[in-house]
Amino acid sequence: MAAPLPRTILLFSGKRKSGKDYICNKLKNALGDENCTVIRISEPLKAIYAKRHDLDLQELLSEGPYKEIYRSDMIEWSDVERGENPGIFCRAACESAILKPVWIVSDVRRKTDIEWFSREYGDLIKTIRITADVGVREQRGYVYTKGVDDVASECNLDDFDRWNLIISNNNSEDCESALETILKLVQNGQNQK
Repeated sequence: MAAPLPRTILLFSGKRKSGKDYICNKLKNALGDENCTVIRISEPLKAIYAKRHDLDLQELLSEGPYKEIYRSDMIEWSDVERGENPGIFCRAACESAILKPVWIVSDVRRKTDIEWFSREYGDLIKTIRITADVGVREQRGYVYTKGVDDVASECNLDDFDRWNLIISNNNSEDCESALETILKLVQNGQNQK
């Protein structure tokens, strides 16, 4: 017997400081805890990295400066791991996810992530790209960093062209409009099941 599945899986992508986490958290609040859960591919990645390198996992999971010290090395290490098993972190994130009608995957970064979800979950997935102008991202704390912003973890999906939605998130009006559009996408997906 196959394991039960969510009804909809939303895959979110976007550049650093585009507001992915903010929108995902607002969406979770709008849908309610009983209907959805947020899944972060980066959580098992950081957990494995922290264990192998004897680091503080809670600090790696935070938005503080500790994570930035290790970010470049963690990216290189995760690329090696993905080279051996492209779905390693996606699978680990889903295996620990709580089954609810909607899964919000907040940090899809590579084509191999989308390919893995497509292979495993097919038509359940919807892809959403969050965009924000560079100036807006800078106001949110973004600073271009060589070895971070010019590598696959930030750039691999720049030329991906099969998004179900592309959402601008430059201001609060954009965010509210984005939430309405995403909620309609979820509702349409639920109605088709």
